[in-house]
Parts: sequence; structure tokens; C-alpha cells
Amino acid sequence: MLFGKKKPALLDRKNIVTGLPGEGREDAIRRSGKMLLDGGYISEKYIEGMLARDRKFSTAIGNLIAIPHGEIECKEEIRHTGLAVCTYPGGIEWGAERVKLVVGIAAKGDEHIQILERMGDAFEDESSVEAIVLAADAESLFRILNPDGK
Repeated sequence: MLFGKKKPALLDRKNIVTGLPGEGREDAIRRSGKMLLDGGYISEKYIEGMLARDRKFSTAIGNLIAIPHGEIECKEEIRHTGLAVCTYPGGIEWGAERVKLVVGIAAKGDEHIQILERMGDAFEDESSVEAIVLAADAESLFRILNPDGK
């Protein structure tokens, strides 16, 4: 611990919002970015990097999931690795895809690999994502993404 400040957890329960109404893709990116900012994971500039990254190459990855994250040029704007999770039961348009689960990612170094592996295990196909989005509350999503409780 440096100067009495504790490093934030990878995923804080307050960074999980479920049952959101539809909104635009850019608004969803800004929402997850703001959650990361408020949690102390990133600087505000990283959010612009998230938007720029998605404009260049969609961050929708299939199975109703989008993983907005910043461009490589914004890596220095990451203070700590962290996640922000939003569910949209009605879905939102994300370019040519429909998305129901948005996971904003800020990862230092290669820490994104572990995050993506964990997501792959939890959300292996569209039907599992659909079921989780419709049934999940913040606590159950927290347990899914943090099986060890950390």
C-alpha cells in the first residue's frame, strides 16, 4: 500500500449495473468508462481512447458481448486493471451486432489475457449470455466474474 491508498479490486460490485434500458453504443462505452473512472482505474482521457478504439474496430466480440477498451496509445492512462459491467436485457445495436452485455476493460500489461479467459469460461455461447443477462443481478455477475471472490 502506497501512501495509504489501497489498489482497487479487479471488479468492484458498484461497477456492475444490470437491467439497463437501451442506449446508443457510444453512450454505453461512456457509461462503462465513467464507471472505470469513478472507480479509480483510469484517467478521463482513457474514455476517449475507448471511443476511438471502437470507431476503428468494433469491440463487439459476438455472443451478445462487447468489451470496450482503450487504444494502445492510451495505456498510460490506466492506473489499475479493472472492469465495469453493464447488462441490457433488451439489447443495444453495436454496428452490425446486437449486444446485451458490455464489459469495459482497463488492463495493465498482459492482465487482459486473464480477464478474457475468465469471460470465455463464463460466457461461452450466446444462450448462456442471454440467460445470465436476463436472470443476473449485480451479486451473481460478481460471483461469475470473480469465482475466487477477489
